[in-house]
Amino acid sequence: MKKNKKIKFWLLGIAAFLIAVVFCLWPTQYYIEAPGEAFQISKYVKSTRKPNPNFYLVTVSERPAVMIDYLTSFLRPGDSRYSKTELMGTSSSTEYNQMQQYYMETSQNNAIYYAAKKAKVPYRQEFLGVYVMEVMKISTFRKKLKVGDVLVSVNDRKFTSSGELIKYVSSLKDKKVKVEVIRGKKHLTFSGKTVKLSGTSRYGIGIQLVDHTKVVTDPAVKIDAGDIGGPSAGLMFTLECYQLFTGKNLSSKKIAGTGTIDSNGKVGTIGGVDKKVIAASRQGMKVFFAPTDQPEGVKKSETNYAEAVRTAKKIHTKMKIVPVDRFEDALNYLEK
Repeated sequence: MKKNKKIKFWLLGIAAFLIAVVFCLWPTQYYIEAPGEAFQISKYVKSTRKPNPNFYLVTVSERPAVMIDYLTSFLRPGDSRYSKTELMGTSSSTEYNQMQQYYMETSQNNAIYYAAKKAKVPYRQEFLGVYVMEVMKISTFRKKLKVGDVLVSVNDRKFTSSGELIKYVSSLKDKKVKVEVIRGKKHLTFSGKTVKLSGTSRYGIGIQLVDHTKVVTDPAVKIDAGDIGGPSAGLMFTLECYQLFTGKNLSSKKIAGTGTIDSNGKVGTIGGVDKKVIAASRQGMKVFFAPTDQPEGVKKSETNYAEAVRTAKKIHTKMKIVPVDRFEDALNYLEK
């Protein structure tokens, strides 16, 4: 009798343990965003000149959350929880990751372009088309175009910028259009109609896009960030490229920062700045550049810079938070 009770006790214990393990590892519908790491930009920038090892880009970690990870995330400062829809919209995981790579490519090209322009070295930018990032439900190309297609012409007409393309398509009110795209190694042609874009008086073909460009400079500079995606390292890439073009060493301190860069040197807002401040502080950065960009509808207290300052105070870091609106703000700070 005692032996049976002992066996029963052990069986119940094993069953309880297995149930607990299954519960802890059960997938949820959420993703965890957490502070990532700071990486030396010099590892990703290739040139005949030696890069400065003291500039860093900062990442945000994103991972699918199992139940134990989801529950314990409430105990970890800096962790946030998002549903797949909140994080990726209607895109699949593959499409989302692909889009992040395209955003990164555009960011890199803008960085090389503006740094070359600012450093006054020979450069030229080639517009190769636009990446299709999303096809809207209202689009007549919904079942024809795919995320990742490169749109190279509309009605056999090629363009020198995405702005020129958008302006042309907007002028075609409720008209038939033919688009040419590159998908992999194939050139494909599709026909459809322009549609009125919701919330505007403009017409379009109903896609979200990002420029596909190539920048050629002398000396040549190439950026390859590997698996890191998104546009938020634009400012830091621009600083690194500017150093390479000018031969200057802008700082001996460990400098990190975030912010997109456009072809005019404007530094734009990004997501997850609180997590980037935490990651940069953990890895001993002395300075962190944060965008002051204030998009329409965003309060001053909600800008990246304001959030970065709040986070720095909360974690009691000695790292200095420096506001930047344009590339020149960061450059002036480093040169003073």
